Amino acid sequence: MKRILIALIAFLLLVPAAVLGYQILHNPDRAYSGAAVSDSAAQLERGAYLARAADCVACHTARGGQPYAGGRSIATPFGDLYAPNITPDPATGIGGWSADDFWRAMHNGKGKDGGFLYPAFPYTSYTKVTRGDSDAIYAWLRTVAPVRQQNRDHALRFPYNQRWLLAGWRALYFRPGVFEPSANQSTQWNRGAYLVQGLGHCSACHSNRNVLGATPLRGELSGGLIPISNWYAPALTPLAATGLGDWQEADLAALLKTGVSARSAVYGPMAEVVTQSLQHLSHDDIGAMATYLKSLPQTEAAPAPASLAGAEAERMMEQGAKLYEKHCVDCHRADGSGTPPAYPRLAGNNSIAASAVNPIRMVLNGGYPPSTSGNPRPYGMPPYGPILNDAEVAALVTYIRASWGNHGAPVGPGEVGRYRTVPLE
Repeated sequence: MKRILIALIAFLLLVPAAVLGYQILHNPDRAYSGAAVSDSAAQLERGAYLARAADCVACHTARGGQPYAGGRSIATPFGDLYAPNITPDPATGIGGWSADDFWRAMHNGKGKDGGFLYPAFPYTSYTKVTRGDSDAIYAWLRTVAPVRQQNRDHALRFPYNQRWLLAGWRALYFRPGVFEPSANQSTQWNRGAYLVQGLGHCSACHSNRNVLGATPLRGELSGGLIPISNWYAPALTPLAATGLGDWQEADLAALLKTGVSARSAVYGPMAEVVTQSLQHLSHDDIGAMATYLKSLPQTEAAPAPASLAGAEAERMMEQGAKLYEKHCVDCHRADGSGTPPAYPRLAGNNSIAASAVNPIRMVLNGGYPPSTSGNPRPYGMPPYGPILNDAEVAALVTYIRASWGNHGAPVGPGEVGRYRTVPLE
């Protein structure tokens, strides 16, 4: 019995040590070496474009701060992380990094010193980026104005502040590997897959996360609540009720490029993505992303339509209909069809049906789609939080989520109350 106990203890000690050792020593990034560049000007132009596609500026620029100088707070369920300075300042930025160091971070999630990076930096997606594209981004970042700004220490709770524990997380949820084109698909499809899975890191928001903050290894885009902003990122799968359903590729491409389309408009965190990243991509790349997204297989069963029954539900629907007639019908029309692209349609709107979070926040706070070159003067929605109480907002949102082909569940006043104090971003 004593020998069995000793063997069990040894096993329990050796397995974590083996996992830690493997994660420290395993460096697949070394298998890819940088190639000589014959046209440095073209590489810099390409790097600037790819940095836009990856939306590096979004996390690495604090509100009102210098571009790429870091300091932006990223709230997580485990505490706050602070994005680092990636300007070429040698003391506080990445001025002392080589192209190999940068590639190691992108491909294998390790810093210059070999330490594990927290996966708020989406290396689980960036690992698919090619060495040539990584080198181009690195070369362009070297041209950014250097900013001497010290990085802030992360404010994570114990035990999440122990970086060595990321060895176990990586063993479970991270598989490094450059994107491999599919021989059975077109060049356009492969380009779209590369952008969506890699630089675009779409799964970071459009996938559910588990209790350890990990997204599925296969990167399903089945939608999920974004913990850092409390917005819901709808599914990008073919589900009719909660995904892209019967969307046309042209509508999806318009939404990605301009922020508005005949089917919907973007708000919240996605508005920032369109403003700073997607609107700057070429029409070919946007079209490729739309082609790939529309080809995705259905990865989950369609939810059963929610049914509203009983006197309370009937009362909420009646009250919601009156509030809709008073406040919403002029823009969104009686049948919920809206007047796109100025005023989005509510009928068959996957962002509304999948989760109550987005419609609650829009009714409370209003908002605008992003101002883009394709939609420079967007129409906005006024906030109704100041004039409607929680019960009224709940009734209105319930009515919208249960009308015109939408099958969303009822919303209660308590759910509305939780989002009155949630920051807009």
